[in-house]
Amino acid sequence: MCAAQRLKKMESVLGNMNPVLQMLTVMSLFSLLPFAFCCMTCFLRFTIVFSLLKTAMGVQVPPSIVTIGLCMILTFYTMGGVFEKMYEKGSIPYQKSQNLILAIEEGSKPLKEFMMKQTRESDLAFFVELKRKTPPKSPEELTLWEIAPAYILSELKVAFEIGFVVFVPFIVLDLVVANILLALGMFMLSPTIISLPFKLLIFIAVDGWALIVQGLVQSYN
Repeated sequence: MCAAQRLKKMESVLGNMNPVLQMLTVMSLFSLLPFAFCCMTCFLRFTIVFSLLKTAMGVQVPPSIVTIGLCMILTFYTMGGVFEKMYEKGSIPYQKSQNLILAIEEGSKPLKEFMMKQTRESDLAFFVELKRKTPPKSPEELTLWEIAPAYILSELKVAFEIGFVVFVPFIVLDLVVANILLALGMFMLSPTIISLPFKLLIFIAVDGWALIVQGLVQSYN
């Protein structure tokens, strides 16, 4: 079923519904926006990398609310152009026809393009083949619900790859400190207590926050 046919079907369904049910349906759709923001944007990659960074360093700072706020700001910074295109493409049909379904359909196209650029072909092919009997003739025929799970899988893979690279130097430092304490016969002293100040010192010396933030933002360019 093409996009135009799906759109007409949704319009007919909503058109036959009671106005109160229509309002509840629209409100339910808008309640899903936080989940879409967390899973269909670069917010997903940012949060995973920062969580793995805190685990690698063995600290609980900065607080979760600070890292979440930083991820949100970086998401709006990185995807500002995409959000602007979504608003422009969605507002024009809504102003002309007051059709919310058409506005959502048109406004989601820039988001689909963004996700497809970051999605591996193997992941996308799996979900497309699982749902369709015949392959789509063009990327425009793909729905948001076919692209989204493939995008999430690709983002998880990339985020854990970055997290592994971040983890390695801290693991090496822990091993070095543990071997030194073992050689000195200090068995009862936890290596993490001794290695933590060195982790912080090295992280500050290389300007770790700037390196990670810049690398994450540039990974989408």
